[in-house]
Amino acid sequence: MNDSYATKERRALIIKKLDAEKEVSVGQLSIDFHISEVTIRKDLKELQRRNLLIRTRGGAIRIPKMANDVDANIDHKRLYNFREKQVIGQLAATLINEGETILIDSGTTTLELAKNLDQFQNLTIITNALNIAVELSKYNRFNVILLGGHLRSSSLSTVGPLAETTLKNFYCDKCFLGVDSFHIERGISTPNLEEANINQTMMDMSKETIVMFDSTKFNKRAFSFIAPITRLHGIVTDNGISSDMRTQIKGLGVPLYIANLRAYNQ
Repeated sequence: MNDSYATKERRALIIKKLDAEKEVSVGQLSIDFHISEVTIRKDLKELQRRNLLIRTRGGAIRIPKMANDVDANIDHKRLYNFREKQVIGQLAATLINEGETILIDSGTTTLELAKNLDQFQNLTIITNALNIAVELSKYNRFNVILLGGHLRSSSLSTVGPLAETTLKNFYCDKCFLGVDSFHIERGISTPNLEEANINQTMMDMSKETIVMFDSTKFNKRAFSFIAPITRLHGIVTDNGISSDMRTQIKGLGVPLYIANLRAYNQ
């Protein structure tokens, strides 16, 4: 492992280790991350406060993962597959052209897209996500439009008839969706019906729809259907995708963009 990690990244990796090993120890984490046991205990205390793990004597155990149809809080989601989301966001940004009008859906992966727009000077960006709008405001040069509507605290996003009606006033070049579930036969889906509805409207108002998600979302199906795979104009994921899935997507004629996590780690 690298000698130093940002706090957020280190905590994300602790959660990832728990997913794989079910239990971690303070001593081993201290060795893995080259930091003191005091710092590791602070990490575990904070992660327990967020209901992401259960502390034990000398370490921690994981909380059982939520079912795929459970609408998870954004604070939970952002710590899972942290590095994968970073490289996916970087790659997705290369699909944007200067001067375009783009839609960015709410989500932890799409937030990483919003963090990687430094190379652009002139973009109009529409979003229904409060945290993404705040991130975009830091550039101080884009035309940012935040949709109104009913606020969903779990995703920090606006949904409902008001958001959908407002969205219908805009024609967009590209729509970037962060989806919870991807299935070759069942399409893309999400646990929340209101989210599915506004995602469908986003697609209707855009020339192209590009979905962004890490490879753990493949072969899953959530409660609310959004669209079939054939309606997509691009899929951005990480290199954890299986060769069989690559072949199936290629057979559907949908462009597939794979972010190289190994290159990022080097």
